[in-house]
Amino acid sequence: MNLPDLQSYRSNFISKGVQLPLVLVPGTDDGLLKHLPSPPPGKTGWPWNEQVEPVVYDHKINWPKLTIVTPSYNQADFLEQTIRAVLLQNYPNLEYIIIDGGSNDQSKQIIEKYAPWLSYYQSEKDNGQSHAINMGFSLSSGRYHAWINSDDYYLKGVFHKVISKFMSAKVDFIYGYGNDYNVLSGKTTTTRILPFIDYFIKIPGLVQPSTFWSATIHEPIWEELHCSLDFELWLRLVKGHSRVLIKEPLSVANVHDQAKTHSPKMKAQWEADHQKIWAADAHGTVHEWKKIVFLNRIRIKLYSWFR
Repeated sequence: MNLPDLQSYRSNFISKGVQLPLVLVPGTDDGLLKHLPSPPPGKTGWPWNEQVEPVVYDHKINWPKLTIVTPSYNQADFLEQTIRAVLLQNYPNLEYIIIDGGSNDQSKQIIEKYAPWLSYYQSEKDNGQSHAINMGFSLSSGRYHAWINSDDYYLKGVFHKVISKFMSAKVDFIYGYGNDYNVLSGKTTTTRILPFIDYFIKIPGLVQPSTFWSATIHEPIWEELHCSLDFELWLRLVKGHSRVLIKEPLSVANVHDQAKTHSPKMKAQWEADHQKIWAADAHGTVHEWKKIVFLNRIRIKLYSWFR
C-alpha cells in the first residue's frame, strides 16, 4: 500500500502561490441566504430558500474550525445543492475547499458562481476522486474534517449538531445515519447503522457523507482505489479511536445511474478494490471472516430487540 505524502501536495500548492492558511467562508450576521446567488427556478426548501439561522451559534463559544472538502467531476445536476448545503449551515468558522477534476459540463460555472464564498477552488485535470480529496485536505487547517461528494448534501443544522457533539463528548470520530434519495422515483430511504467496536470494523456500514473526524487522526486516502476508498480509510482512521454515533440522518445521497455505489458498470472496479484491500501487502486476508459475520448477525438481532 503506497499512501501519498500530503505535505508534498501542500508544497505544490504553495509553489503555485496559494496562501495558507486559507481564508474562511465569509459570514454575515443575517446569514448567507440573501447574499448567495438565487436558487434555480422552482427550487424551494433546504438548501434553496432556507438556511440555518446564525443565532444558533452561541457567540460566547469559540467554535473550532471545520474543513469541508468537495471532490467534483461532471455532477452539475447536483453540485449546486451540495455547495448551498455547506454554505447555508452558516457555520461561523468554516473552511470550504472544492477540487474539480476539469469537468466538461456546467460544474466549473457553478463553482465560479459561488467562488466569493469558497476558501479555495480549482478546476483542472487530476487523478480521480481520491487524488482530489487528498489535495483538498493537504490545504486544510481545520480542527475537524469531512468530505462531501458533489452529488451528496448535508441536512439542515448538521454542522451545529456535529461540532457541539465533538465539544461535549471529546471524541475523535462522529458518524450518523444517512438518507438515500432516488432521483427517478422520488423516494427516500434511511440507512440506520449500529454503534460498533473495532472488531466489526471490517464489515462495511458507515455512511461516508455522515462522517466527521478530528484532524489529529486524519490519514491520506489510498489513491489506487476507485470505489472502496472510504471503507479502506475507515480501516486505518477509525480503529483504536474514540467515536460516537448520532442516531439520525446527517446527509443525503442522491441515487442515480452515474453514482459509483449504484452503477452496475462499476461492479468490476468494486471487485478490483476488494482484491487490493485484502492483499498481503495491504490489510491481509481476514481468516476469521465467517466468525465476524456470524457475530455481527447476532449483534444486529440483539440491537433490534433492546434498542
